Amino acid sequence: MAFPVGVAKFSGADAEQLRALAKRIETNDTRLQVQGYASGGSVESPSGARRLSLLRALEVRSYLIEQGIKGTRIDVRALGAPPDGVQDRVDIISLAP
Repeated sequence: MAFPVGVAKFSGADAEQLRALAKRIETNDTRLQVQGYASGGSVESPSGARRLSLLRALEVRSYLIEQGIKGTRIDVRALGAPPDGVQDRVDIISLAP
């Protein structure tokens, strides 16, 4: 899911996608890894990019918890500036239970 440059809040459309994801996995043991990224251009330093990426990942994690997914099923990774050039996003990876 994409984020506006320099912002840690996601859109209403993204909230709908997260609700659908939570609904799909609520009755199984799927674990999720939430990987946050932030562009170097959206903040002044690499540590700032990592901080913003963490805020984004935690925002997504908190929302999923509000939707009934246990926090112990969600791992968060703050990765700062992405190596592939697609910036200002959060990826959600489904992991085997």
